[in-house]
Amino acid sequence: MSAAPQTRTDPEPSDETELPDGAAPPGGDAAEGPPAGPARGARRSLALALLAGAAGAGLALLASGRIWARGSAQLAQGELPRSVTGADVTGVPGALAVVGLAALVAVFAVRRAGRTAVAALLALSGAGIVAAALLGNADTSALREKAATAVGLAGADVHHVTHTGWPWVAAAGGLLLLIAGLLALLRGRHWPAMSGRYERTPGGARGPRRTPPAPDLDRPEEIWKSLDRGEDPTR
Repeated sequence: MSAAPQTRTDPEPSDETELPDGAAPPGGDAAEGPPAGPARGARRSLALALLAGAAGAGLALLASGRIWARGSAQLAQGELPRSVTGADVTGVPGALAVVGLAALVAVFAVRRAGRTAVAALLALSGAGIVAAALLGNADTSALREKAATAVGLAGADVHHVTHTGWPWVAAAGGLLLLIAGLLALLRGRHWPAMSGRYERTPGGARGPRRTPPAPDLDRPEEIWKSLDRGEDPTR
């Protein structure tokens, strides 16, 4: 007896097609949605600008209240030590730090040309802080004024003048603000803005209002509430 012939069955075609390693199927997830690279870069630049701007403004404000220079006013009885803070030397770093903080927040409240203008203001605030701190590091006019007030003579001189490192701290804060402003200028167009959830619709008209649910006529308190609102509960 011969063996019964076996029927050859071919494997059913599969919907999945083997692809080379690293290749994405056509029409798959890789083809959908924008590339993740630009979005990730925008998030990084946004986080860096926020950290740099906040830290820079904080450093500038902190340094403005610290002692920048010390000296001694010459008296007949001896020497009188005097010192000046950053705010005594120049009020520019403290004022521009506040402006920079406001500009950093305003960057997310505006779009397009407004964002560019605010970013430029942020960068200029940082540059102004750097310039004022470097100039104030060598300025002794505030120290001489304090010496003249102590001695009671105009034009009194000071001796043994020493400068602290706080002007350089203020300059570092200004540099961080400048970096934040430059990042906003270069990458700000990719950053998100404040939600327009509460903005008015075009033309000044407000969005559709939610209608209150119909009152339950079986509950007297609901009827009274609708009457208080000036509504007809029977409609």
